[in-house]
Amino acid sequence: MKLQLSAIRPYRLLLLLLSILVTNAVYADNNDLVQQLQDQASQQRLWQQSEWINLLHMEGDGETSDDYHSSIRDKQFFLADNGSNNAEAELLATIASIYNARLKDDLNPQCKYIARFNWLNKNLVIDPDTLPKVKCEKYISWRKDIQPEHVTLIFPTYHLNSPSSMFGHTLLRLDPGIDKGESKWLSVAINFGANTPDGENSLLYAYKGLAGGYPGLFVTDYYYKKIQEYNRIEHRDIWEYRLNLTPEETELMVTHLWELQNVNFDYFFFDENCSYRLLELLEVARPGTELTDEFVITAIPIDTVKAIQKIGMIESLEYRPARATILSYMLDQIPETQHKIAIQLSEDIDTHKKTEFTNLPEDEQRQLIEIAYKYLRYQQAEEGRNPAIAKRSFELLKLRNTYPESSAAIVPPPISPDKGHGSKRATFAAGRRLDNYYGEFGFKMSFHDLEDNEQGFLQGASINIGSIQVRAEENETLRLYRLDFVDIFSLAPRTDFFKPVAWRVYTGFERQFTKGVDQLGYHVTGGGGGNWKFLGDNQFYALATGRLEINKQLDHSVEPGIGFITGLLSHFGSNTARLEVSGEHFTGDTYRLRAQYTHNFVISTNNSLKFYAKYEWQENNTEFSDINLGYQYYF
Repeated sequence: MKLQLSAIRPYRLLLLLLSILVTNAVYADNNDLVQQLQDQASQQRLWQQSEWINLLHMEGDGETSDDYHSSIRDKQFFLADNGSNNAEAELLATIASIYNARLKDDLNPQCKYIARFNWLNKNLVIDPDTLPKVKCEKYISWRKDIQPEHVTLIFPTYHLNSPSSMFGHTLLRLDPGIDKGESKWLSVAINFGANTPDGENSLLYAYKGLAGGYPGLFVTDYYYKKIQEYNRIEHRDIWEYRLNLTPEETELMVTHLWELQNVNFDYFFFDENCSYRLLELLEVARPGTELTDEFVITAIPIDTVKAIQKIGMIESLEYRPARATILSYMLDQIPETQHKIAIQLSEDIDTHKKTEFTNLPEDEQRQLIEIAYKYLRYQQAEEGRNPAIAKRSFELLKLRNTYPESSAAIVPPPISPDKGHGSKRATFAAGRRLDNYYGEFGFKMSFHDLEDNEQGFLQGASINIGSIQVRAEENETLRLYRLDFVDIFSLAPRTDFFKPVAWRVYTGFERQFTKGVDQLGYHVTGGGGGNWKFLGDNQFYALATGRLEINKQLDHSVEPGIGFITGLLSHFGSNTARLEVSGEHFTGDTYRLRAQYTHNFVISTNNSLKFYAKYEWQENNTEFSDINLGYQYYF
């Protein structure tokens, strides 16, 4: 419709013209102001400051603004078209967007990028009267549940049966202040992890996690849900490291966390993982802190805890044992002859009427009822909701309430994971094999052997990724002796209460003496069986194994075989000894039988001497030995 000027009264026409003039003047003034602030930011090279680089999650250390690259995948996070790889362009675009009156309320960077805005305001001194007026309703709503005064680093311990958690995990907990009762149940957990589809295959998960096939996301949730997940369902102990962040540092981290809602990051299982991203958050919270620089190839969760501890950010430590840990401790406090009674109680409440139970002192009766009850709760977590188990649990709970109250079992904390040896290991050894003397250099990328110092680690658990042994032999040149890509050995002991499967899987290149030829071949080996404790910290294990080997000296260049592994593992103090007998028989009638003894003498946390001796028998009366002594340094 055409505007008829004649229909507009003169005073209204005057108001319209004045409005247009004022709007144009304000727009021109804003343009001038934006240009001034942008010029000031560029002259001060604010885009080069570590605080700005950290807020964009960029890497780089160059003189030009395009020397940086962000690990954030989402283009929506950036206001400049080239903001993900140009720190200055993103800075100038942010300044312009703050003054963009068309970006209303929650869409304006004053609300959407609060940490950025606060930092810019501190460095450029922006006059609030010149800014568009906004209402940050979404942010205000989000902050109603997130009002922390303290930050705690959470470390759920190792879980071998979960590929994503075999090295442990870290997350942050935001704790409310005294006025909120400082209840950990009201705390909010910050977790970073791969955004995976439901029901993803474990092997596919491992491959895509290594190759960066998943995006990573920050997720906030109530901490009690994490306790249920880690502590009660997965039976993982939890270590809680309280950090000494100031209220101002905590506020800075929380406002930046708001900016990262639903933002996709790069995710790689070994380096840019859950722990690495939390280090980035802490670098934002405490400007000038350098935590991520040392984690170029791997970021093992416990190593990141040690890095935080090294810079003095950890204030105190608390141990939260898992339900299975508490049950195991309670079982250790009673005679083994009473274990059977506890199991019978968990199966039939009428066991408490039998003389073998009634003859016990009242305190021991109550203790057995408590153990039976906790055992049923453990089964519920393992198997899911079961009406029969739920009924027996309720009956035991009523029976327990007929006894006098007593204090709950307090599990003494073991040595914390941060006190364990370093994740990487270098070995220097000398030995003799096939009548040849040799010198050996070994390197292990991560993480822990059965014979390594167990303090701070799971007893009977071996997780090794990327292990290599190179030997300089007397009659040969420098040769690759062994290269293991993955070697995992889980020896959780079986008892009347817990019945885990012992298992091993390892794959890589391995030098085998086959039909008179010392041949380097590739193999995949795995198996399962059982492990049992006896006489304290001694363990006996036996597994059936299968092996697929690529070896030119076998009857077929690719040949399967079946075999076994059995052995004794003994811990005494910090030292460890293992005696093992193993072998395999291939379809082409080639067989190997070997006996080996390994003894690790711990000098200190990160230093040890290791003695290794192996004797092997093969078909056609072939026999040989391999003996060496080496120094191991962990870092």
